This record gives sequence, structure tokens and C-alpha cells, in this order.
Amino acid sequence: MKFLYFTDTHIRATSPKNRLDDFLQTLKNKINEVADISIRENVDFVLHGGDLFDRPDTPIALVADFSKIFRKFKAPIYIISGNHDIFGHNSKTLNRSMLGLLNSFNVVNLVNDKKIILEKDGIKVQLTGYPYSVGMDNPENRENYIVKEKNPNVDYMIHMTHGFLIDKPFIRGVSHTLISEILDTKADITLAGHYHYGFKTQKVDDKYFINPGALIRISNSLTEIKRKPKVNIIELTDKIEIKDIYLKSALDGELVLDRSEIERHKFKSFKLDEFKEIIESTTELGNIDVYDILNNIALNESIDEKIRKEAIKRIEKQQIQEAEFY
Repeated sequence: MKFLYFTDTHIRATSPKNRLDDFLQTLKNKINEVADISIRENVDFVLHGGDLFDRPDTPIALVADFSKIFRKFKAPIYIISGNHDIFGHNSKTLNRSMLGLLNSFNVVNLVNDKKIILEKDGIKVQLTGYPYSVGMDNPENRENYIVKEKNPNVDYMIHMTHGFLIDKPFIRGVSHTLISEILDTKADITLAGHYHYGFKTQKVDDKYFINPGALIRISNSLTEIKRKPKVNIIELTDKIEIKDIYLKSALDGELVLDRSEIERHKFKSFKLDEFKEIIESTTELGNIDVYDILNNIALNESIDEKIRKEAIKRIEKQQIQEAEFY
């Protein structure tokens, strides 16, 4: 039995400001190539990790165009919903989203909260999924990544998720789930999406954790400019074999992402992070007014005037929001 897995296509009508190419045509080229790969590899099932669309109300004409591409796949497509596929991060709105529409027309098949048994060539697989939900990466909700019981009637178990599953610690303060925190899952393969950069396929205790990264590059980060979009081929026989296939239609990052915007973003982020670290590391603050603190640190550490003003601007905005709340 053979699967093709890809995720985070973010189909949209508008072009991100960071892109230099014809974004819509690039999307079509990539998904057409994925369809061709699925046919060439003779896959039995196609799996999508969520965020098929960038908005739940993607224009109907655009959805119709891409539906024709999805019809090119010879194998059925199974998908879970991502945060961009639903309104207001509310999974109950799925029935009035464009992903819900495609599901009702059997263009794709939603796995959300279902247990599906797939069988081919004497191999039987249990496919489950947990779609995006608010707070799913909070410690108390981590069980959503975990298949608790082994099904003795199948050969393999695959679990699809759309949350912030990652292979190593991320930025402090950003909720995420580490692979090391869900190793008690009974799933043989856990498929992840949402985190656009993806990670190298991990094998721990004969369990596989996979995220090939987003099919489309929207961010202007330096990591994205170096990343090459890919899909995974998963073959199940008496063993599990996984291989990466990089898209030939995906051009080098320098050709499709605005370099000047990337450098501006990089510098701004670096200086703000640097300023934040200085503030956090300062111990002799006493009862000085917050604006005096900012001015003193900026003066002592030779912080650029623009950075100081940006910090003050953000504090003022937060104070206004708090005043309005109370």
C-alpha cells in the first residue's frame, strides 16, 4: 500500500506581498505536479494535512479551478481541516466553508475525528485525524496528538494532525508540542502540518513523525528562501519506507521571494529581539517609570532610535488595549 502526503497548500486568490512570481499559476503548477507524482508513483491514497485553502471563503471560481486539478488525482484524497479552512478557528463552521463544500461533492474526504479503515494488497491501515482546534498545543490537550489504543485488526495506524508539532523546542511563549512529548502514541505514523518549515522525518521506537513543510512558501523568512517544497511517499509492506520527492516546479527562493523585504524583516526582528533580551536581563530597574527604563537602556546599549520608538509605541498600544478592557 502506498500513500502520498503533502500539506498546507493555502490556495488563495491574492498574491502575498513577498512573492515576485505569478503566485496563482505557481500554485496550479505545484498541485498539478503533485497529481503527476501520485500517478507516476502509483499511490493508492493521497493524504493532505490541512490548510487546503488560505481562507474558508475562497472565491467559488477559484475553488472550481482547483477542483479540476484535484480530479486529476487517480487516488482518493483524505484531508483534515486546518485553522485557515474554518471561520474564526471554529471547527463547527466547516460545513459552510469551501473545504466543507469539496467534501460534500466527494472531491476530498474529511478524516476529522473519524476512524477510517483502508485496505489494499493484503495490508490494512487505520487512518485517524485530529484537525486544528484552539488550544490544542496546551499541555492539557496534548492527547489529541496521541492514539491511545492499538487496533489489533490492522497492520498499521496513521494519525493526521494540524497543530504545532515540532522536533525541537521553539520560541519561548509560543505554544507548541514536541515529538518527545507524544511518544506514547500507538500510531505507527504521525503526520503533521501547520508548521510551514516542516522537519526532517523522525523515527523513534519504530514510530515515524513526518512534516514535509508547506507546499507553498508565503513567509519572507530566510529559512523559507532556502527551503525546497516537497511531498512524502509512504510505502507500507512488511515494513515502513518513506522517501522525499522535491518539486521540480518549485523555483529557488531567490527567484520567487523578495530579498529586500527579507533583509528588512530580518534586521527589524533581530533588533527587537535584542532589545527585549536586554530589558529582561536588566535587574536594577527599581520603580522607575517604564518609559524611563526604555530610554535609559536605549542610551546605555546604543539602541537605534527607531527601535526605541517602536518599543514605546507597542507599550502605549498595549496600555490602551488594557484600559479599554477594564
